Amino acid sequence: MTKRLIFSFITCISTLSCSSQNKVKTMQDNSDTLTRPNIIWLMAEDISTDLECYGMANVKTPFLNKMAEEGIKFSNAFVTNPICSPSRSAMMLGTHQLKTNTQHHRSNRNIPLSTAYVPFTELLRNAGYTTILGHHSVLQKGRKIDVNFKHEPIGPWDGKEQFGLFDKYDNFEKEDQPFFAQIQLKVTHRGDWWDEIRNQSPHPVDPDKVELPPYMADHPVVRLDWAKYLDQIEHMDSNVGMIFKELEEKGMADNTIVIFIGDNGRCNIKGKGYLYDPGLRIPLIIYYPKKFKGGQTRDDIVMATDITASILEFADIEIPEFMTGRSMFSENFHRDYVYGARDLWDEIKEKSRAVVTEEWSYIRNDMPEVPYDAHQAYLEFFRPSVHVMRTLYQESNLNDYQKAFFEPRKPKEELYNLKQDPYQLFNLADDPKYTKVIEKLRKQTQSFDRMMYSGQDYYEPVNYNGPEIIKWLKQERPADYARMKAGEEIGYKKFVNLYNQSLKDKN
Repeated sequence: MTKRLIFSFITCISTLSCSSQNKVKTMQDNSDTLTRPNIIWLMAEDISTDLECYGMANVKTPFLNKMAEEGIKFSNAFVTNPICSPSRSAMMLGTHQLKTNTQHHRSNRNIPLSTAYVPFTELLRNAGYTTILGHHSVLQKGRKIDVNFKHEPIGPWDGKEQFGLFDKYDNFEKEDQPFFAQIQLKVTHRGDWWDEIRNQSPHPVDPDKVELPPYMADHPVVRLDWAKYLDQIEHMDSNVGMIFKELEEKGMADNTIVIFIGDNGRCNIKGKGYLYDPGLRIPLIIYYPKKFKGGQTRDDIVMATDITASILEFADIEIPEFMTGRSMFSENFHRDYVYGARDLWDEIKEKSRAVVTEEWSYIRNDMPEVPYDAHQAYLEFFRPSVHVMRTLYQESNLNDYQKAFFEPRKPKEELYNLKQDPYQLFNLADDPKYTKVIEKLRKQTQSFDRMMYSGQDYYEPVNYNGPEIIKWLKQERPADYARMKAGEEIGYKKFVNLYNQSLKDKN
């Protein structure tokens, strides 16, 4: 990457303060006429804290490094669900997905949201913001919304007959100010473009040099898959630089807050879809040198719903009582726990809950009969490491750290000391030394269960034909299925199209 990102240096640094009776107003200084900021929320899909500025080896992220150097980096930021649509539902409402019955992946798309809740983009619009979805120059224009209630991308919102979440697509201009733009950086999501991105890279990541976590098998396929993931991160980083450059060229960089996150963890073992640390912990960087001194690292616990509340505070909008998120910049902000939940994901019914502190991770699996490696159809196309390690497991060639993911059942409870065991290799749930710890976290989880219960259990998932496609692949294309089992990415879209064509031919 030869481009250099030029950030504006703001010479005036103000100190955030407030009286004990009022929250910090991040948009206030000595002038009541200060222009409200533009806000850009960059959501990279399916990444854990796998950036150079977070210490990930063998990846170069110069633009995000610069953003962190001149902004605030959060080391303990978490989503409330490790899957995209429940996580995004929580962020769109600033409210835990269980509270709004939006916890089941790609469900309730025809069911209006309870009138007790309002998307935060509507609150921004009511305050005079132009809300923008996507960007003209990122992969697939970055327009993904993916929330589990009735909605339309563009148009007005009343929650009864009108369900639009944004005003316009793809372009932020001076006449849109103040604006809020939500841009999805999809390249890091598993997709058929990964090989193309790698082939286009001037310096593809060397598989022999990647550093794998100990729960991954050291196998050429696993190494290559990890290297491809890092290639996507580097490409995504260049997108960040491009957006900053556009802000500079349009003269809007000085008054624009840029927020960067992952929408959930990396799509690999223990990551996306699971309540382990790589599934829940995300990168979070906030850049706004006009108000925040750069080079800060915050180690306190924050949740993705807190970002939503903070955006409202940036815009000088009162945070609604229905939100479970809180402004991260209010004087009394403090969290002891993250409450995570995993429910339906495609055809896999599941129910697990987690409470995470700075030191401990507690996971309660209410359906232990559903294994971690549930042979989910969509993931069969996109996780070559799983195929290779599944074979190694069957051959008894995985060590204890690696084989846990492939056991036929999950433990009913899991407890990990994140300080001493960051990879979550040693389950302490049955160790009598930690009885008091697990009892406390168990009770806290039950308390959150009650607190976040919506009173609704109904859900209506979208139609998903992934299992039928896998069945067809096994029966009709056994050679291609064998390539998949060997760890080759055979092409999801290609075989979906072939399957659909086979149905047409039968008719």
